Amino acid sequence: MIATNGRIARLAVLAALAVACGPDDRPVGPAAKVTAHDIADDQLAYGPWSAPVNLGPVINTSFIDADPAISKDGLSLYISTDRPGGLGDLDIWVSQRASVDDPWGPPQPLGPNVNSNAADLAPALSPDGHRMYFQSFRTGGCGGVDLYVSHRHDAKDDFGWEPAVNLGCVVNTPSDELFPTFFEDDVTGMTTLYYASNRPGGLGGFDIYTSTRSGDDGAFGPGVLVAELNSSGRDSRTAIRRDGLEIFVASDRAGGLGDRDLYVSTRASALDAWSTPLNLGPVVNSAARDGAPALSFDGTTLYFFSGRLGGFGGSDLYVTTRQRIDQ
Repeated sequence: MIATNGRIARLAVLAALAVACGPDDRPVGPAAKVTAHDIADDQLAYGPWSAPVNLGPVINTSFIDADPAISKDGLSLYISTDRPGGLGDLDIWVSQRASVDDPWGPPQPLGPNVNSNAADLAPALSPDGHRMYFQSFRTGGCGGVDLYVSHRHDAKDDFGWEPAVNLGCVVNTPSDELFPTFFEDDVTGMTTLYYASNRPGGLGGFDIYTSTRSGDDGAFGPGVLVAELNSSGRDSRTAIRRDGLEIFVASDRAGGLGDRDLYVSTRASALDAWSTPLNLGPVVNSAARDGAPALSFDGTTLYFFSGRLGGFGGSDLYVTTRQRIDQ
């Protein structure tokens, strides 16, 4: 049920953003283990990630700023925020820039076709830019928090989104469905939606599932647990590289550096299972909460939110980069 009391609703939204912290006695700290940073030079022709940089006061505020999504051309950055000027507890806003070398402009709310008087967050764009998936606490869904999609005719019009539509009760359940990520495989022709859910049958508090598009009607099939990406903790938002061979996962599983970290997993082809996720290490992760990864189309830039010290508010947006290695 959607909470109507403002205080309860805010706590619910924060719970969705955090996907809950682990117990206080959960192992944390820099354990003696191999991390993704250690083996970056061996991974798919990319170098190591740089130290993250705060996106600054134009993007970040003293409020919650989280859940980034970057357009294919790198000129539109969608975020979730509870700053003044929205319709609900959290809304989806967008910042624009003229080129990838220009600074980001002030974010603007998407308006009532996307946002509601509830909490709307965690946007994810399809590669062609015509669809945006997100999660919403609004009423009228399938039970808990549901996944929605909005369409636009002009992939360059950030304010041309049509009224959002629930993805239906095949993907959504009476439980919560959060943090959608959309992947189109040019090789196999498969279209897959990754998302997190706390439905029965998982391994932890929240687990990663996939639903595959069936036919030309745009409908997605039932969720399938991606067991190799999940843990006994909370595994939430993903970001998948355009070739489908690398995926980033936000997780509070045991052995991390903070109360949630970013991990990476790889596979040989889109039909293979994912490898065991590796922690991105202390260059990227902090002792605070680091989550909601979003990867640029060329695979060299990773956006995420963090509650680390030195920010402007409760959570800020950061960016880290890596170089493509010629082979």
